[in-house]
Amino acid sequence: MKFICLQENLKKGLAMVNHINSKNINLPILNNILIKSGDNGIELISTNLEIGITHQLRGKVENSGEMTIDAKTISDYVNLLPSEKIELDEKENEVSLRCGNYKTKIKGESSKEFPLIPVIDKNNFCELNIFDFKKALSSVAFAVASNDNRLELSGVMFSFDDKVLTLAATDSYRLAERKIKVNTGNIGDSKVVVPAKTVQEILRIISNYSSDAQAIESDVVKIYLSDNQILFSLDSIELISRLINGQYPDYKQIIPDKYKTNASINRQDLIRAIKASSIFSKAGVFDVSLIFKKGLVNVYSSSGQNGESSIDLKAEVVGDDNDITINYRYLLDGLNIIESEIINLQVINSNTPCSLSSIDDEDYLYIVMPIRN
Repeated sequence: MKFICLQENLKKGLAMVNHINSKNINLPILNNILIKSGDNGIELISTNLEIGITHQLRGKVENSGEMTIDAKTISDYVNLLPSEKIELDEKENEVSLRCGNYKTKIKGESSKEFPLIPVIDKNNFCELNIFDFKKALSSVAFAVASNDNRLELSGVMFSFDDKVLTLAATDSYRLAERKIKVNTGNIGDSKVVVPAKTVQEILRIISNYSSDAQAIESDVVKIYLSDNQILFSLDSIELISRLINGQYPDYKQIIPDKYKTNASINRQDLIRAIKASSIFSKAGVFDVSLIFKKGLVNVYSSSGQNGESSIDLKAEVVGDDNDITINYRYLLDGLNIIESEIINLQVINSNTPCSLSSIDDEDYLYIVMPIRN
């Protein structure tokens, strides 16, 4: 195997694929990156058996071949090289690398033991704007359950149809849902649960691309689906992941059809008031009460140890006087996602979920369960 590429391209390519590598005592080959050169160009491949990432590296192939090499060793070394052409030549599982006045030899291993990356039939797909997709994922991923007590809640639910992709995540205490327009596709009606680690990896990759506008050749991401795998394709990167088995809960049942109270309120004012009141919430409970009256929302908290806080905020309140006590951390999570200046808070009573939404974005909904006294 022999090829020539720019140090900048190899550095970026290694950064894209080596993030999922970790020290694996039982299967040491997973600490390596598979490097291939041939008719398909130059490929960098890594896997942790749950996720597989393939990056097409720009460069000139002189001899075909493949081998694996320790991900940390080659990444650390390439990062220190000058921004010049790199010549990589492999013989008998040893890489000779030249770049300017730098020369090194790195021991590698045969690719025979490296796990195969699954191949997905690319007939069933949908295409989305890459930046809309990033925004949508970011607006729901934080609500995924952090423990594995219910496996199906440890991921993001993807619900496909030909026109809209709906993303949802919940940890049973709050729910985030975002709808995103599908550019084109033929997946049809289908629901799958994508692991949280996969979602975070996709967000990392898109963020790396979006931080360098010149790196983006296309502003779309394609999603391909099979029975137990999902593939995300963007520019030179393909990420394939296992899906979570299990039935995602019918969360639509907890979204109220009607509310008794609706308050339109300045988002930043509410954030400031909640943060101030949170100082006086009960330790371990994180409770803050919202009291709805004509023309205002009162944000209140108290604890026997610290004292109490009461803040009146101007608001346009329609419907009944009402109140609800909720976890301020969950409420702040939703407020930090919504971008509009004015938000809607909707309540039925103190024992049912409170909804948070933007007045100018109907595609996002955030639900918080109450703390019952």
